[in-house]
Amino acid sequence: MDLSLETRDVDGRTIVAVGGEIDVYTAPKLRDKITELVAAGTYHLVIDMEAVEFLDSTGLGVLVGGLKKVRAHDGSLSLVCNQDRLLKIFRITGLAKVFVIHESAESALAQA
Repeated sequence: MDLSLETRDVDGRTIVAVGGEIDVYTAPKLRDKITELVAAGTYHLVIDMEAVEFLDSTGLGVLVGGLKKVRAHDGSLSLVCNQDRLLKIFRITGLAKVFVIHESAESALAQA
């Protein structure tokens, strides 16, 4: 399975809608997109994972790396995730305490 990435700007933040599997093969594509956005001066990201079917440790590493990149510019990176199997990964790894995780893109955007 491939990874799809779509970005859109809403109220000064960029939503990156991710679909498919974030694994050792596809994670570099997401990492490159985050790096490209930060390099272009985009420091407030919402990673929408509603269409993500699989996430492995490489994908988690890319998300943590992205968080570090935006925080270096006083930015933010929040996640949209409402799938129990993915939320469980964040809880088990302790990353649920590191990331702000929203139920929907709308609630992520509502929180400034």
